[in-house]
Amino acid sequence: MTVTLLNARKAPLDIARELAAEFALTAVERDAKGGTPKHERNLLRDSGLLAMSIPGQFDGLNATWSETFAVVREFARVDSSIAHVFGFHHLMLATVRLFAKPSQWQTWFKQTANKNWFWGNTLNPLDTRTVVKDREGWREFSGKKSFCSGASDSEMLIASAIDESAGGKLLIAAIPSARSGIILHNDWHNMGQRQTDSGSVTFQRVRVEESDLLLDPGPLSTPFACLRPLIAQLHFATIFLGIAEGAFEEARRYTLEETRPWFKSNATQNAQDPYILGHYGDFWVALESTRLLVEHAGQALDAAWAKGPALTHEERSEVAIAIATAKVAASRNGLELCSKVFEVTGARATQTSVALDRHWRNLRTQSLHDPLDYKLQELGDWALNGTSPIPTFYS
Repeated sequence: MTVTLLNARKAPLDIARELAAEFALTAVERDAKGGTPKHERNLLRDSGLLAMSIPGQFDGLNATWSETFAVVREFARVDSSIAHVFGFHHLMLATVRLFAKPSQWQTWFKQTANKNWFWGNTLNPLDTRTVVKDREGWREFSGKKSFCSGASDSEMLIASAIDESAGGKLLIAAIPSARSGIILHNDWHNMGQRQTDSGSVTFQRVRVEESDLLLDPGPLSTPFACLRPLIAQLHFATIFLGIAEGAFEEARRYTLEETRPWFKSNATQNAQDPYILGHYGDFWVALESTRLLVEHAGQALDAAWAKGPALTHEERSEVAIAIATAKVAASRNGLELCSKVFEVTGARATQTSVALDRHWRNLRTQSLHDPLDYKLQELGDWALNGTSPIPTFYS
């Protein structure tokens, strides 16, 4: 299958739906197998969707964040690993846009759009094992990074290292994935998100040019630059919502087509059983409330992004609260729904061939990216004391 955006009559979301239908055919098999979804990543390259968030003047599709995340959500319904690496690709593009000077990010944007580059992540600011050494006219990155989602089969990486000579300052760079000294270990063997390639990467004396470094304005340096972690958080919330929607649809089909009423039920079909209907009512309320919060957060991010460098701290804080609220709801509601779908599908739905468990495994794995308790603490401080969240790489 080859999907292309050369047909201008097709909207990106329509292309995404075609791709999602293709991904769904092998999602269960690939979830069990793990590893790099090379074929699916190539379909994304061919589709043109890797240029979604790139402005039109740099040969991109000029999509808003709401439009980009609508595609992430479409993928997450059938394959949350693909959704993860696709969304992270656009997060990496946002990173260079927000942290680098125009002469850098504009060139990278054009190359990405015209060459169908995939961007991967080796940033992980909490993993401080990679350090910087100053050389004459360049820097050297050496060490290891964990949770490097999408690094395999990528053309470009966002990498970070600690500059101990500058008091532990975090330096971030955009570098080619094939650069000498970069070793991808392909050691991601976790219970969920099995095709995100979120394992470790080693940097062995990797040369980093000054032109690779994202120094102007630099990480989290302005309210606009501080949108980067909020994009990441909304990306996760969107994946959680998509996973829950996918679990709901699979459970619904299974309930209607495969189940039969419990022997004590007065219903002739499970679709008429009052307890089954009650569960689906709960599912609907959870999904609908999460949808509204995620979509509201997306609109808030779009408005903040449109302000650019004129964005104020107060405006950024309002976006942070909207996104944190959506993420908490998406995580809580999604985990509960993905667990309780078995109560409306029954014992037969636990067969490995059905693979209904993969939705919970994927959501549970990704939801541990950062603790929900600290998100709730920030929201509580805002709700009670009016204290704005302090920008970090996680808030």
